[in-house]
Amino acid sequence: MFTGIVEKMGKVQAIRSVAGGDRQLMIAMDADWISRLEPGQSISINGTCLTVTECDQGAFGADVSMETLRVTTLGELKQDDAVNLELPLTLQAPLGGHLVSGHVDGVGIVHAIQDQARSKVIQIEAPMGLMRYIAPKGSICIDGVSLTVNRVDQAILEVNIIPYTTQITIIGQYAPGRKVNLEVDLLARYIESLMPGANLSP
Repeated sequence: MFTGIVEKMGKVQAIRSVAGGDRQLMIAMDADWISRLEPGQSISINGTCLTVTECDQGAFGADVSMETLRVTTLGELKQDDAVNLELPLTLQAPLGGHLVSGHVDGVGIVHAIQDQARSKVIQIEAPMGLMRYIAPKGSICIDGVSLTVNRVDQAILEVNIIPYTTQITIIGQYAPGRKVNLEVDLLARYIESLMPGANLSP
């Protein structure tokens, strides 16, 4: 489990193709942060939970299956792209965002970006099948960042991004047309699953 509070940005050092169509990402990071990792550990990369497969002084590796490449934006990553990183939640850590599983529910598209005082208002077009889980003032995870939904209009959700978030995450690089990973609030899914006749297909 994660919180949606991005700890660091890394950089794609290399992308390796492996047997069967899978890929391995090599992510460059500061040596002190790499020292916190070990093979077998989970890590969130742009909101997608992956397993660390190797570590060295300046980078770590993570395998990406064909299924993950299909349902997330990780298949579109290129060398030198920045990525959001978060280590798993521990019982000693404060829950600063909201509970995030790292299981991407769908891919959205940045619809519009507008400056508002010191912040930015970003509109995301989400798959229609996910909109029933997204509510004003509810939580949404976008590329691994826990955010509060300001407004919802049909297939568009709107979030407000403070300057700090634009500086320490890849959201500062967003432009209209960019694809983003979306994970809806776990509570919304659990509530639906308890309702008689629930249809859990997004």
